Amino acid sequence: MSINVSPEKGMQKTPVEQAVFLESMGIEGDAHAGPGNRQVSLLSLSSIEKQNRLLKNKKTLKAGDFAENLTVSGITVMELPLGTRLKIGDAVVLKITKIGKECPKPCKIYYLTGMCVMPEEGVFASVETGGIARTNDVVEVMA
Repeated sequence: MSINVSPEKGMQKTPVEQAVFLESMGIEGDAHAGPGNRQVSLLSLSSIEKQNRLLKNKKTLKAGDFAENLTVSGITVMELPLGTRLKIGDAVVLKITKIGKECPKPCKIYYLTGMCVMPEEGVFASVETGGIARTNDVVEVMA
């Protein structure tokens, strides 16, 4: 898992070792933190790998390049139903609130990467229980 943040909206995010998740707000220090249903964005690593195969080594995309806050491995986030809860590490609990997003025109990410998978394969979540999450913490789907 990778945790990614940026100080401005619409730009690629930088991986960090750990982050503070604020209940009902998002990730401390990230431009998207605030109330609403898009506090934290998630993308599966498999989506990035698929995009890299399509680019055929013209460019190598990595965690955070699609402006996602969390890049997860082993879970296909776009297949999770709304309302699914995810536990990260020992404390943080997220609730899936939105699948995909609307992009009325190509964004900065699209121009940087050649395509943006977030509208089809990204999901958004709210922070139900805050706490500290660290890179490579286990993300589990809660029953």
